[in-house]
Amino acid sequence: MSEEKTITIKRSVDLNIVGDNILDIADFTVEKYEFRNDTTLAPEVREAAIAAIRQALWARVEELRLKRAQILAGMFELADETAKRVAEGG
Repeated sequence: MSEEKTITIKRSVDLNIVGDNILDIADFTVEKYEFRNDTTLAPEVREAAIAAIRQALWARVEELRLKRAQILAGMFELADETAKRVAEGG
């Protein structure tokens, strides 16, 4: 009789840190735009740009989370296939 084991897959990304980084990236990007174009954006344009950048970056984070889940699923499938092949002498 076999004992069922569970494993815990650690989160590879701390979303609190990512959120802080996204805020920093958004602010920096707008400041860089202003510097490169020797301009100062109106406060409402600045806020809209920061919001749009944050939204785009969070969408990318979600894409990465989904890709990670797919990779992990593939790894488990590969591990199952490999264990079966070895156990069955293949």
